[in-house]
Amino acid sequence: MAVIDQEKQKFILESLKGLQYGSVVITIHDGQITQVDRTEKNRFPSKNLVRSRKPLGDNY
Repeated sequence: MAVIDQEKQKFILESLKGLQYGSVVITIHDGQITQVDRTEKNRFPSKNLVRSRKPLGDNY
């Protein structure tokens, strides 16, 4: 198992901080970390939880 240097460890841990919804993807090539992607999703509360639906076939 390869040793991960402290700079990469710190970067990965910082990427996780404050993340409530999303993902952190660590890309590895030839046993070495080459890339870290952080995707954050922001969720907004819905004001109207009930959705009105129009009946199918009602074209007028």
